[in-house]
Amino acid sequence: STTVTVNGWVKSVRRQKNIAFAVISDGSSEQGLQAVFADVTLAKSFTNGASVRLGGQLADSPGRGQDTELKVESVEVLGECDPEVQTTYPIQKQSLTAEYLREHCHLRARTESISSMLRLRNTVSMSIHQFFQSAGFLSVHAPILTSNDCEGAGETFRIAPTSRDLSTQCAAENDEFFGHPAYLTVSSQLHLEALAAAVSRVYSLSPCFRAERSQTSRHLSEFWMLEAEWAFTQSVDDVCQVVEQAIKFIIDRTVATSLTEDAEHLVEAMERPAWTRIKYNDAVNELAAHQTATKQFVYKPEWGKPLQSEHERWLADELVRGPVFVTDYPSALKPFYMRLNDDGRTVACFDLLMPRLGELVGGSLREERTNLLIANLEKHNLSLQEYGWYVDLRRFGGAPHGGFGLGFERLISWIGRIENVRECIAMPRW
Repeated sequence: STTVTVNGWVKSVRRQKNIAFAVISDGSSEQGLQAVFADVTLAKSFTNGASVRLGGQLADSPGRGQDTELKVESVEVLGECDPEVQTTYPIQKQSLTAEYLREHCHLRARTESISSMLRLRNTVSMSIHQFFQSAGFLSVHAPILTSNDCEGAGETFRIAPTSRDLSTQCAAENDEFFGHPAYLTVSSQLHLEALAAAVSRVYSLSPCFRAERSQTSRHLSEFWMLEAEWAFTQSVDDVCQVVEQAIKFIIDRTVATSLTEDAEHLVEAMERPAWTRIKYNDAVNELAAHQTATKQFVYKPEWGKPLQSEHERWLADELVRGPVFVTDYPSALKPFYMRLNDDGRTVACFDLLMPRLGELVGGSLREERTNLLIANLEKHNLSLQEYGWYVDLRRFGGAPHGGFGLGFERLISWIGRIENVRECIAMPRW
């Protein structure tokens, strides 16, 4: 046996006449440490949630469920979890619903499910950095406050100062803090393009904000996005390959750490030699044929219309039975910055659809031809003055380039088999 001192929180207490047991966790691993009290009076002040410091002998455990246990010799309660309100302590050792835990968001990280999710986020985040650093990308930080909407969809949060100094000339002339409207970013893409035009390869894992009134299991108002942009790529398949390699790298690292119990879908995706590619036109034909035969879909699949969630899941779950890149969507369905294909009707883009999830990644070649970019801005009723700096990237040495955005919480949801993205982030906002 070894003499040790252990700090942690009490997860559970079980008292018997001549012996007492407690599970202590400091959050560093999923499994707690069993503490054994031969002197039951030492555990008298123990309550669920209290923080404690224990001293004793770390020894082999004769019981099932753990290899070692702590034979406690000394106890110090560092922070009580008020025993008089134990019946109202929100995190009891029982089944707690996701809805209940959202109401006690400040405490829910104390549960196994949320603490496991936090460890998974950490592993996936570190894996992302390892992959892109090894591929020659620079990690950069794009602004959170922006003056325009990358997607052009108007789903932005507009910001304003909470107080005004009316004595200043600026405040008297204009209520806007910067002298013009400012928003929380919906995507770092446009700024990453500016940086890629100087250092070739950049990526960012950063928060984004979208004012979507969506109550689905896949949407948050505040979420994190992995975005990458690089110069001198000339085909959609090039971008798809980077996405596939990155996700397979992340899967490999996650499986190696055993952070998810259900890893069969991860291994299957990782072992596929190449994920399926299918053009939007062919996907719609497959969907239409299935609709004619089964009448399964609520929304009729038609060329020129967006793929609904039910369509995306059928393509990944039933048609391909695995990850699938859907490429070359109609230009009318996509933002202004995507590169127009030679057919004049579609753009060089893709969405990556995953089984049981739907869309995980969206990417494209970016329109590097100045005249076509200006035409797209006009077509989408976007101000050339506001986006003039973006046009400058083409006018002054523009090069073919592309990139993608990956929803970080959606990736956590898919890897960890977590049903709702609200349980894939510590403090969800929706």
